[in-house]
Amino acid sequence: MTKPVQSYDKIAFVASAQDEADAAKKALATRYGDIDPAQADVVVALGGDGLMLQTLHRFRDTGKPIYGMSRGSIGFLMNEFVVDNLKERIAAAERTVIHPLAMEAVDAAGKSHRAPAINEVYLFRETYQAAKLRLSIDGKVRLTELISDGILVATPAGSTAYNLSAHGPILPLNATLLALTPLSPFRPRRWRGALLPDTARIEIAVLEPDKRPVSAVADHFEVRSVVAVRARMDKASSMIMLFDSGHNLDERILAEQFGS
Repeated sequence: MTKPVQSYDKIAFVASAQDEADAAKKALATRYGDIDPAQADVVVALGGDGLMLQTLHRFRDTGKPIYGMSRGSIGFLMNEFVVDNLKERIAAAERTVIHPLAMEAVDAAGKSHRAPAINEVYLFRETYQAAKLRLSIDGKVRLTELISDGILVATPAGSTAYNLSAHGPILPLNATLLALTPLSPFRPRRWRGALLPDTARIEIAVLEPDKRPVSAVADHFEVRSVVAVRARMDKASSMIMLFDSGHNLDERILAEQFGS
């Protein structure tokens, strides 16, 4: 079946604060125009993966597709920057729908904080002492005590970010899985994490929170001195990413596993 061609005549450009990204935005806006994002058919993000993450958060649940072009230091989520034939490239691009994690963190004062995470939710020790954590999956305690720098829950889209640096597994984008990865685990020494179904409800309790304070982070949103964190994939929320044909996120994830 032939894929229907969608028109992207109205383009909005957003750019990072880097000079290279700003210059690219000016050049593209001169050539293709620059529509207010509210009226645009597509948003083109110019920068690195950090800018793409911000743009995805900004346009979450709007149904507006995001097409990134690399004008930053890291561009795993970005397409190659080329000025010519932009509308044709976007029209031919492959659509990828991603869902964020929903984090709920309860702090020491009993206040609840909620935030979405496209890449990962993670907990990390605030002082020189290791964190002590208890892990429950779907209401059942699976690890009574984890002593480590922290732990993270990564989506397939985020599995090549912090999760990969922490030696967690790379997940294909269409995998119905989440990666649960410890950060510098001390006990159990040989525990290297787990793969969970993306329907899993994950709860992490902080043990000895006064002695061993812990922060929780959902992408760029941080809560200090937490006592409990819950995370699950929010299938009701979504974002649309566009990738050049033959160079989509699945291909990038596969290539990363083979070091290419």
